Amino acid sequence: MKDTINKSSITRKEAIEKMGKYAGITALGTFMILNPQTSQAQSLPPDPGTDPFG
Repeated sequence: MKDTINKSSITRKEAIEKMGKYAGITALGTFMILNPQTSQAQSLPPDPGTDPFG
């Protein structure tokens, strides 16, 4: 039965380590994109002399 295992497969421990790395990178990227201070700095208020709806 052990002969049927694919040689390119990884162990559970390796899979969990890889998932942890990807989760950390994703969390960091999400935090950078959704950081409130950065978002406020990038959004500009509408010009006071123009129509804000069109």
